[in-house]
Amino acid sequence: MKRSVLAAALGLALSAGGASAEGFERNIMTGGPQGTYIQIGRDIAALGADCGLTLNVVESAGSLENFVGVRNRRNTQFGIVQSDVLEYLKTFEANDPEVQKAVKGVRIMFPLYNEEIHVLARKDIASMKDLAGRKIAVGKKDSGTFLTATLIMDILQVKAGERIDINPDEALPKLLSGEIDAFFYVAGAPAALFTGNAIDKAKFHLVPITEAPLLATYTPSRIEAGTYSFQDQPVDLIAVKAVMMTYDYDIKRNAYHRESCKAVADFSSLILTGLDKLKATGHPKWKTVDLTALPPGWQVGVCVKAGMALDYKPACKPPAEKAGGGADDSNEEYLNLLKQRLQQ
Repeated sequence: MKRSVLAAALGLALSAGGASAEGFERNIMTGGPQGTYIQIGRDIAALGADCGLTLNVVESAGSLENFVGVRNRRNTQFGIVQSDVLEYLKTFEANDPEVQKAVKGVRIMFPLYNEEIHVLARKDIASMKDLAGRKIAVGKKDSGTFLTATLIMDILQVKAGERIDINPDEALPKLLSGEIDAFFYVAGAPAALFTGNAIDKAKFHLVPITEAPLLATYTPSRIEAGTYSFQDQPVDLIAVKAVMMTYDYDIKRNAYHRESCKAVADFSSLILTGLDKLKATGHPKWKTVDLTALPPGWQVGVCVKAGMALDYKPACKPPAEKAGGGADDSNEEYLNLLKQRLQQ
């Protein structure tokens, strides 16, 4: 990953949000309208709604914009970010004051699920090496897809004929019309972009990604046959972890920080106690979530830890409070384990 890409985006993150508590809102930055992030955000917002707490789900370009948003955007307590973005931010942080400043105060809330790295391409592109010399869409510059595509192609030393900085929603029709040859899309399968559009399986396919040099950074994965209508066979590829991020608010600083810390604690508790419901009724990716699979080198926020206490009760409004919202006895052992591992 090129440091110049990070510098351009992270230059926006100059200070922690100094908003007042007046007009206070809770916001989570997610991704594009057909991506997995926005569906995950809506699932979390639904937990809040059951508790009488409003969480606004904000569309964005993706991971890096979300990271900067948590650090710097007004009334933005949450953002979903790819773990490879976090890994390389940590790599640059050690020797780069600009990155150090941008990263300061941003904390892990919870690790979520693996996101598959989709490369949808013309059928004549059989491998990643075949992308050489082709016209490829790699995502917007402040998105996780862009950073992942840049890193993968650099690791494999694949030089595209032309890289186009557009998001996957814009790239799909260009691929179908023949304007481009392939595009990258990092999203948890099944990605709505591919399930809600007609893609001719005789002309297009998902490119396998199995090259050994990539396994130092990414996790081997597979998209099973039939996940998408154009995909008759399983496809081996790689994945990256999606992580929910927040900010380390200081309750002694001002009213905004106190309100935001409360919001983080409330939603930490709601996600912990509502995980079974999310797995049953939310996006299919919730079924694979392991809230203890923390990326190395990142700390869990103090407000998150406050919400993980077994006796913590979110600020729910009736009648949600009457319906219950705390941990029942069957969840107590599980919640204790999570608390111990996340607070290490």
